[in-house]
Amino acid sequence: MLNILVLQHAEVEHPGIFREFLAEDGHTWDAVELDKGEALPPLGGYDALWVMGGPMDVWQEDAHPWLADEKAYIRDAVEGRGLPFLGLCLGHQLLAESLGGKVGASGTPEIGVMDVQLTEAGATGVFFDGLPELFPCLQWHSAEVTQMPAGAQCLATSPACAVQAMKWGTRAYSVQFHVETEPETVTNWAAIPEYSAALEKAMGEDAVSRLDNDVSDQLDRFRSMAERIYINWLQCAAQA
Repeated sequence: MLNILVLQHAEVEHPGIFREFLAEDGHTWDAVELDKGEALPPLGGYDALWVMGGPMDVWQEDAHPWLADEKAYIRDAVEGRGLPFLGLCLGHQLLAESLGGKVGASGTPEIGVMDVQLTEAGATGVFFDGLPELFPCLQWHSAEVTQMPAGAQCLATSPACAVQAMKWGTRAYSVQFHVETEPETVTNWAAIPEYSAALEKAMGEDAVSRLDNDVSDQLDRFRSMAERIYINWLQCAAQA
C-alpha cells in the first residue's frame, strides 16, 4: 500500500475522484495546504508525491513565498529521491520549472471541455494506455509549460498548448488538464475569484452553469478515463 503526500494550493482543489480510487485500494494520503501556511513534512515517510492545481502562478513567489520552497521540495522528491510523482495543472507547471523548464502566460487560455491529442510517445506509453488518441477533458488554465526540462517527453498536446502532458524519468508524470473531476468540481472552483474571473472572460455570461452542464454531460467518461490513468500511474510508480 502506498502512503502519498498531496500538496494542495486551494482547499477545494484536492485529488477529487482519485480519493475514491485510493480508498478502494487501501492507499493512504496526507494533504498539506500550502496556501494556508502549512509546513512541508519530511519526505522519508512517503512513497509518492502528488501536486494539485491552484489559482496562483509559478512565478508569483513575491505574493506566495512558499512557492520557492515547494519547487526545491519537488526537485528533491523527483530528481533526488526518485519518488513517483503526479502533477495536475499547477502541479504540472511546478514539475517543469522545478527541473529546469520554463512556464509562462498562455497565448490562448484554455477554459472549458476541450480535446487533447496524444503524441506518439503518449500513445505508445503506459500512462495513457487504454485512452483514445483524441479525448475531451476539463481545461482551466491561463499559464502553460513553454519549455520542458531536459530529459522530459511530451505525451499530449493541443492547438493552444503544446505541452499538455509530460513524463520525466521513469516515474514522474504530469498533465495540464484536469482528470480528477467530480460532480461538484465546477461549482467549487468557480468560488475561487481568480478562476471565476478567468471563466467569465473566456465563456461570457452564465459561464458557471454552462461549464457545469458541459462537464456533467461528460462525467461518466471522465470517471472512466480518470480510473484508467490512476491504474496506469500505479503501474508506472511500481517501476524500479
